Amino acid sequence: MGAWELLLVGVVLVLGLCGVLVPGVPGSWLVWAAVLWWALQDPQPVAWGVLVGATGVLLLSLVVRWALPPRRLRASGATPRMAVYAGVGAFLGFLLIPVVGALPGFMAGIYLHERLRLGRHGEAMAALRTTMRSGGSSVLAELFACLLIAGAWLGAVVWG
Repeated sequence: MGAWELLLVGVVLVLGLCGVLVPGVPGSWLVWAAVLWWALQDPQPVAWGVLVGATGVLLLSLVVRWALPPRRLRASGATPRMAVYAGVGAFLGFLLIPVVGALPGFMAGIYLHERLRLGRHGEAMAALRTTMRSGGSSVLAELFACLLIAGAWLGAVVWG
């Protein structure tokens, strides 16, 4: 697979990661489709392993999200700007503390947004709890699964 095709797969992965944060966009399916496209174009054992792992992670993510409360983020006061803060926080956390850093990074992004908006620590913590209870945990589960898949794909492309 050439550099341009890998770049296109990477772009679709990034669009899928952004799509997780946008309601109505099938972000996790875009991520899976990008990995499927890559595995079909570059039929190596490592590519098939990443595809099987991605399928398993997404199925596990669906089960976890099914067990969590439904998304009612708009009712909690979540805004698109908050989604950007949470997404950037999760991405930076994923890079700084590999894999598990996405969890505190996501919540730190929401906290930072609420702290800037409300100005006080106590009110920002209350808003963070409300957001996570209103469906933020479901978004976090889906985003974490997609970050794992994107990280596995990147690792397979660089070192595979």
